[in-house]
Amino acid sequence: MKNEAELLKEEILRLKAEKGALIMAHYYQRDEIQEIADFIGDSLALARQAAGTDAPVIVMCGVHFMGETAKILCPDKTVLIPDPEAGCSLADSCDPGEFARFVAERPDHTVVSYVNTSAAVKAHTDIVVTSGNARRIIESLPADEKIIFGPDRNLGEYINSVTGRRMVLWDGACHVHDRFSLEGILEMKKAHPGAKVLVHPECRRPLQLIADKVGSTAALLDFARTDDAPEYIVVTESGILLEMRKKCPGKVFLPAPAADSECQCNQCEYMKLNTLEKLRDCLRDCVPAVEVDPEIAEKALRPIRRMLELSR
Repeated sequence: MKNEAELLKEEILRLKAEKGALIMAHYYQRDEIQEIADFIGDSLALARQAAGTDAPVIVMCGVHFMGETAKILCPDKTVLIPDPEAGCSLADSCDPGEFARFVAERPDHTVVSYVNTSAAVKAHTDIVVTSGNARRIIESLPADEKIIFGPDRNLGEYINSVTGRRMVLWDGACHVHDRFSLEGILEMKKAHPGAKVLVHPECRRPLQLIADKVGSTAALLDFARTDDAPEYIVVTESGILLEMRKKCPGKVFLPAPAADSECQCNQCEYMKLNTLEKLRDCLRDCVPAVEVDPEIAEKALRPIRRMLELSR
C-alpha cells in the first residue's frame, strides 16, 4: 500500500503533465521537492532554465525573488510558487526605497546587485550577478570603474578581496550564512583532519579565510565532484547535501554548525516552507501566481539579461 508521500508525488506528476508544467527547485529545497523536480540548480541555473523553457507553466520551488526573476524573463508564462511567504532574509535586508536613495547619492557609480533581491531593487540596478558569476562580471568592468555592490556585504567583501576592487557595499546579509560558527567548524576540523572546508561567499570573512574552496552552491558541488578528499565540511545551507551525496557516492559531507549550539546545522526556514502538499495545491489550482509590476519588470529585465549575457 502506498504511503501519503508516494500518493502526493503521483498526483503532482499527473498535474504536471496535465498543465504542461516545468517544476524547478533550488538546491536548498526539501529533499522530497528536489527529488520530484525536473530541474535543480542555483539561482543562475534556474534563471537560465526559465529563460529557455517552452513550458507554459513554471513552478518555482525556491523563494519569492526567484519566482520574480522567472516571471520577468517569461512575462507570457504562468509562474507559480508553492508558498508566497517563502521570502529571503537577504532580499529583505535591502529596502527598495532606501537602496534608491543610496544609489542616488552616488550618481557616478555602476550599480551591481546580487540576484537575491526584489524586482524593485533590480530596477535600480545596472547589472545583476549571482555568487557563481559575480567575480567574473566585476572583473569584466574597467579597473577604475566606481561600483556599488548590494545587498550582501559578505559576498561584496569577498569580491573586493579577490579582485582588488573597492566597491561600495550595502550592509545586508543572509541570516543563514551569517550565523555559521567559526569555532564550531574549527572543532569539526580537529575531529575530521582529512576533511576539506567548503564555504559559500555569503559567509563572513573569517570563514572564507579557513576555506579550502569558496564558491556558489554549484561551484562547491563541482569542486567536491573533482576533488579527492574523503570528507567535506559544508558551510552553506544543508539542502545542498542531498545533491552532493548523490553526485559523489562514497564521500562524506558534514553540515557545518551554527553559532547557536541548539541548531545542529543551518537551514533556511523560508526555503523549507515549500512542501509536497503546497506543490500539489499550486499545480492543481494554478495559484499563487507570481506577478511583477510591468514598469518595474521592464526596468529589471535589462540588468537580468545583462547577467545572462555576461555569464556565457
